[in-house]
This record gives sequence, C-alpha cells and structure tokens, in this order.
Amino acid sequence: MKKEEKTQLIETLTEQLKDIKCLYITDISKLNVEKTNQLRRLCYKRDVRLMVVKNTLLRKALEKTGKDYTSLFPVLNGSTSIMFAEMAKDPAKLIQEFRKTNPKPILKGAYVEEMTYLGDDQLPFLISIKSKNELVGDLVALLQSPARNVISALQSGGGKLAGILKALSEKEFAN
Repeated sequence: MKKEEKTQLIETLTEQLKDIKCLYITDISKLNVEKTNQLRRLCYKRDVRLMVVKNTLLRKALEKTGKDYTSLFPVLNGSTSIMFAEMAKDPAKLIQEFRKTNPKPILKGAYVEEMTYLGDDQLPFLISIKSKNELVGDLVALLQSPARNVISALQSGGGKLAGILKALSEKEFAN
C-alpha cells in the first residue's frame, strides 16, 4: 500500500471514528470466507459496521480523532477488526449471537460512551448496558410512579366518599 493510500485511509477512518459513540475492537481471524461473509451479512442486517483494519493505521486514526483512546492501544495487536453502531450494545449482542455457532469474533476491547472495556469477559456487561434513551425512560417511569399512586388513591377514595354520601342522603329521606 502506498503512503498516499495509507494517509487517505487514515483520514477516512478518522472521520468515521469522530462521530461514533461506541467502538468494538474484535478478532475475526481464522474464520473462513463463508463464516466471514455470514458475519458481514449479520452486521449489515443489524446496522453494525464491520471493518478489518491494520493496527498501525487504526492507532493513527484514533490519535487524530481528539478523543482519548489511549486505553485501547494495548489491544491493537494481531488481527484486528472494528465494529461500530448507533446503539452501544448492538455489536455485543451480535457477537454473542454469532458465537453460538462459531468460536469468533473475540472481543479485544470496547469504547462505549467514553468508557473503556478490555477483554472478552466484558461481553456480558456490554450486552446489559442501557442506552441513554432507555435510562431516561426508566427515570421518567420512576418519577411518574408516586404521582400515579396519589391519583389512584384519590380516585378510589372519591368513589368511596361518593358512596357514603349517597347512602347517608338516602337514609335521611327514609326517615
């Protein structure tokens, strides 16, 4: 690869990495062509981008983004592919599903919402991460819960009160 091609690839990769919120660094080496194509099709269906990159080019692109990716540099060895998606846990779910029938991809490291996760043992945790929208939804539900309880109590109490008043009014007319 010529120097101009490398420079262009680094610039393209840098632009892609600037806008992402999550980055998964994986190892898909030793998957045959058929399995690699299956993985690529699955990534396409799930809106996860998969790229096989050279470690040195990825490192240079990560350095140029302006974000602090230095904690990921130790995993940039051997065969490296990167996955990124809009939802932080989508690549983790994809990896878990694909590994039901294949030994790879192996998670080398992930960068999700400015946090670094190193090692394949972090996969279950990454799957359980809630997105920002899910957390906001949970918070809104928690905040609405006391208000719903008060309204429910007032509505049920109001029905009882109306029943008592009706019974008392009917009792007076009977006398």
